[in-house]
Amino acid sequence: MIKRDGKNTSLWQDLEDLEGYHQVPPSDHVDVIIVGAGITGITTALMLQAQGKKCLILEAHTVGFGTTAGTSAHLNTVLDTPYQTIISNFGKLQAILAAEAAQQALEQIAGFIEKFQISCDFSRCDGYMYATQQDEEKELVETLEAINEVGIQAEFVDNIPGPMDFTRAIKFGGQGRFHPLKYLKALYAEFLKLGGHILENTKVVKIIDQEGFQRVETAGDKSYYADHVVYATHTPPGVHLLTFKLAPYRSYVMGIELADNQSYPEDLIYDMQDPFHYFRKADYQDRQLLLVGGQDHKTGQHNNTDFNFTELESFVRNTYKVKEVVYKWSSQYYESTDGLPYIGYFPGKKNKRIFVATGYSGNGMIFGTLSAQIISNLIVHGKSTYEALFSPSRCKPIAGFSNFMTENIDVAKHLITDKLSVSKIHSYSEIAKGEGRIINFENRDIGLFKDDTGQLFAVDPVCKHAGCVVQWNSTERSWDCPCHGARYDPSGNLLTGPSTAGLPVYEIEEDD
Repeated sequence: MIKRDGKNTSLWQDLEDLEGYHQVPPSDHVDVIIVGAGITGITTALMLQAQGKKCLILEAHTVGFGTTAGTSAHLNTVLDTPYQTIISNFGKLQAILAAEAAQQALEQIAGFIEKFQISCDFSRCDGYMYATQQDEEKELVETLEAINEVGIQAEFVDNIPGPMDFTRAIKFGGQGRFHPLKYLKALYAEFLKLGGHILENTKVVKIIDQEGFQRVETAGDKSYYADHVVYATHTPPGVHLLTFKLAPYRSYVMGIELADNQSYPEDLIYDMQDPFHYFRKADYQDRQLLLVGGQDHKTGQHNNTDFNFTELESFVRNTYKVKEVVYKWSSQYYESTDGLPYIGYFPGKKNKRIFVATGYSGNGMIFGTLSAQIISNLIVHGKSTYEALFSPSRCKPIAGFSNFMTENIDVAKHLITDKLSVSKIHSYSEIAKGEGRIINFENRDIGLFKDDTGQLFAVDPVCKHAGCVVQWNSTERSWDCPCHGARYDPSGNLLTGPSTAGLPVYEIEEDD
């Protein structure tokens, strides 16, 4: 089974592990090093390798470990950021360009599936969005007008492919769905066929510009060298400009078998609640499942993450008759301050040899593929049609300033007050098996976790990235940073950046 960065197993993980494909690079110097082996990293590596660039992927964990294994795998050109917002922030012409870019990414995915004959449950389908009350109807009208304005055909309809109660609904074409890890596995195999190389369990901690090339230092004190480096990790390590232009969020997904021969929707369905919910069907062994997602919230800022599954299941049962909840999992994504991702040259670097791709919102499969297109074009040809629109260095003071201030006031709040709001726990016995808490013990803040056997693990709860205090994620059993999204396992090992180190561990004697 393919591993991922959470305790809960997603629908997509039930595949043969990819470890058998690994190859050790014959040289420490390559043309391009790609950091991260999710959809962004592997697609970028494949595109560059196919154009004659020698590529090495460095992955801190295993292939598909991150968000690619936790996505709901919608392939949508009607983006999570409404087009009316994109028009407002960037103007109509740029919004049209954004829609064109999303469409091109979807066609790239379809093209790879056809070219390599990938069996990944790919299906083209329509999308539906529905309102349930007057305020939602007003927003739906604005959404329809904006979708049409950027060149995507959409119209009001009287019916949707689900039993939801609604007051008004729209339909738009040109969407899709697939199995993300079957797709990723096939691209990975093609990359290796072309002579590409990968090293798993190789964490990048620093990149140093060294006389025209990049020295990539890893946690194992081994260095690799490249002309260009691509960060395909959501957030690059360290504190930099992008740190303050991104906000981490967590979303929840359930795979549900329906009762009484109810039909599964062939198309994608979205409601207009805040946060919104999304529906699609997926193949599972010899049957089908309904995938329902939602309950999104800022990472590390929900007191009981398990309760999100309770609320999500309740929401589903109000619409469908449920036979069984087969899967449930959650995953992390990042929002930008102005609604579009940051793809291109790493901002603030003197040279144009380091690239970054992040801020995908809920459109990781589309924007991960688009990032590969943009970055490979920048490396090979020195230009891209979408370079300016998605530039990480862009400055949108009017469009993005309010979001920028909101997110970073929130960050400042956690930097200042988390250390003052720890739980007043007077004994270890108050922590149940499988639970984690921050306690105050002898005037010291400690992150304490009790595993299923009753063994205690204690960590310093101050995130090694920027000094925020992590919070316990009960559903995925991880310590999550509410500021910039770094995540650690129960015993303090780093799961995802932007931190480059785990949490310090306190030893607990048997007497305790």
